[in-house]
Amino acid sequence: MRDGARMHTIGKEALKLREQIMRYAVERMDLDPAPLDAPQTKAWLDENVPKTITENGLGGEAALEIFGELLAPATISTDHPNFLSFIPNAPSEAATFFDLVVSASSIYGGSWMEGSGAVYAENQVLEFLAQEVGLPEGAGGLFVQGGTLGNLSALVTAREAAKDKGITLASGQRWAAVCSSEAHSSLKAVAKVMDIELIKAPVDDAGKLTGDAVATAISNTEHLVFCVVATAGTTNFGIVDRIQEIAKVTKEKDIWLHVDGAYGLAGILDPETKQLFKGLEHCDSFIVDPHKWLYAPFDACALVYRDPKKARDAHMQKGEYLEALNDSPDHNPADYGFGLTRRVRGLPLWFSMATHGVAAYRDAIALNNQLAKLIAKEISARSYLTLLREPELSVVVFERNGWLQADYDNWSEKLLLSGFAFVLPSSHKGRPNLRFAIINPKTSFEDLVTILDSLED
Repeated sequence: MRDGARMHTIGKEALKLREQIMRYAVERMDLDPAPLDAPQTKAWLDENVPKTITENGLGGEAALEIFGELLAPATISTDHPNFLSFIPNAPSEAATFFDLVVSASSIYGGSWMEGSGAVYAENQVLEFLAQEVGLPEGAGGLFVQGGTLGNLSALVTAREAAKDKGITLASGQRWAAVCSSEAHSSLKAVAKVMDIELIKAPVDDAGKLTGDAVATAISNTEHLVFCVVATAGTTNFGIVDRIQEIAKVTKEKDIWLHVDGAYGLAGILDPETKQLFKGLEHCDSFIVDPHKWLYAPFDACALVYRDPKKARDAHMQKGEYLEALNDSPDHNPADYGFGLTRRVRGLPLWFSMATHGVAAYRDAIALNNQLAKLIAKEISARSYLTLLREPELSVVVFERNGWLQADYDNWSEKLLLSGFAFVLPSSHKGRPNLRFAIINPKTSFEDLVTILDSLED
């Protein structure tokens, strides 16, 4: 038998490897918590990791051993309860296990014809999110890789929708989008790819983009604004823009309103913070990343449109081999975002929500928000720390009084190498600070206090 065929044949060795891989996955998930671990230098990896890509292969057992003993420990476990930097990842066990099922099932998720059952399940999640936000029946979209691709797809749709209204550029004008000065860096990347102007409007004293600021930005630019992007939970501070005010402006001016809720929009599930999202029901599109605060594994971003037909008009790819799909009235997810090939990355979230129920999600998100407020109070009570802003959601930002950037860096590295926590310095307006991003229900008040104690030395 030729090697290529042998690679796909189930024999004794393949069955043994299957058992070993499943055992590794189960044992990894049984770790509570998993080791935090830390990155290694390329020089260390070059010296310690043997050559793995060879003509004849190492065998599955050897490859798995290299991964488990050398490669995996050189990565930081984002699901560790004390991974508090960036925006962590804390998938439920149900979601993680079902991600294995998704990979094993080999489902193409770009078309209804090839993946109708899986797409139907994904759409149930998207419909739930749309209803929670307050969009009308018929709203929908797809799951894409992440927030950057979600924002890109939404803004491409917004610009095409403006063109479909007969709006054209005057001489010297460029298409433009307005966002807050605190908006996510992905919007800058999107603007570069789309070759549009990105107008960053100033925020108010609470760090929020207001309707007045949006109106002023639109009036003061020579360019043609086709979209306003509000943020539902900034990455740096977890702040929700004044969406209702912004929606009033976009409605008056007939401009597309997109809401970037990659991290924070999940906060709408907490009854205590739901009021922060007032006005969201007026948006034309929104995103939320389940791999952030909806307890799903990497990588998944839910992109939802008020009127999915506008997205289909903007994104449907044409080709002779696609005619059978394009002529169908079925919901083909690839028609609603940038890209064609896609896995059904929304299924792990669907399975976890179907397993546990929405109430469990509401409780977990509320728990994160309550912990953020509790540790913020503790920070305020310590003379050597300064809380920079009362948390709205689950991000807490503070300073260690008297410290310079080097002090933060040294402390952070020491903390990571101890295996206890990963708290990377951040900054705001040129000043270094520290930031707890709390999205793991297993993060404890006691561990956060221990981290604060270590700052006193």
